[in-house]
Amino acid sequence: MDQQTDPHRKMIVMSVSSVLKECGFDTAEKDALGTLTEMMQAFISEIGLLSRNYCELSGRVEPLIADIILAFSEMGFNFNTLEGYVKAGKHTLLPALQPQQAQKQLNMLSAGFKEPLPSHIPKHLPPFPDPHAYVRTPTHKQPIIDYESVREKAAMQKKDIEKAFTKFLAKTSATHNLFDTEEGNIFPLIAIKPSYPPYLSALLPQDQIFDPEDLDFDPKSQILQQQKEHKEAQNIKKEKEEEANQSEEVENKPTENPKNEENNQSNSFIDNPYLAATKMPAKEQTIDVLS
Repeated sequence: MDQQTDPHRKMIVMSVSSVLKECGFDTAEKDALGTLTEMMQAFISEIGLLSRNYCELSGRVEPLIADIILAFSEMGFNFNTLEGYVKAGKHTLLPALQPQQAQKQLNMLSAGFKEPLPSHIPKHLPPFPDPHAYVRTPTHKQPIIDYESVREKAAMQKKDIEKAFTKFLAKTSATHNLFDTEEGNIFPLIAIKPSYPPYLSALLPQDQIFDPEDLDFDPKSQILQQQKEHKEAQNIKKEKEEEANQSEEVENKPTENPKNEENNQSNSFIDNPYLAATKMPAKEQTIDVLS
């Protein structure tokens, strides 16, 4: 770890600096100080490892001074020289280690709240990961179905379609420019295709027909056709009734129920107002009938 974040590393640097100052050095380069610090840290780690090995070999848990002496002897250092170094003169006292708070690891994928361990899992085991690791996480938004949002979305889509279609026509058909400059194509206008002769549309008006496809469906003619079929059905009904009356007088036998014949003959006329064609105003109907 970096010496500015690890407190133990910082104390080793301070101890090495104090030893150098006692030896008569006033300054030290950063690389040289870092090398000596690494050597001191490796020496202390090796002494601690050997002391623990001798401690465990003796069947103990905590090492004693005897284990440290054996570790010094195995590494080839004389342990008795430490006593003379301590009593030689004044040494710089290092400050005590200050308790530091552990840095909180930033969890960039945190989602939701971590669940505690259940009762059947020991507390020394690691906690559960973030819920997104084992719980299904939806990767799409729920569709918006409220009326205002749907209407707004439909209006925006219609506007985008019209804008795209206008740009397509402006690029593929003839256009007019607002300005007579080199940059006149910035605001193109779709050119109008004139009809020849131009006054023909005014001489041939189309009443209530805005699309040529509407010519296939003429409600006025359909209403006249239905009225004609209804009159024919009534005439046939009357003829059937006259024939039935004549047959009753001659044979004195009951005839069939005329209601069935009426229903069969009047099937062609639509009585359902929801299925019938659109009716024109009363004035126009009277004029058509008189004509």
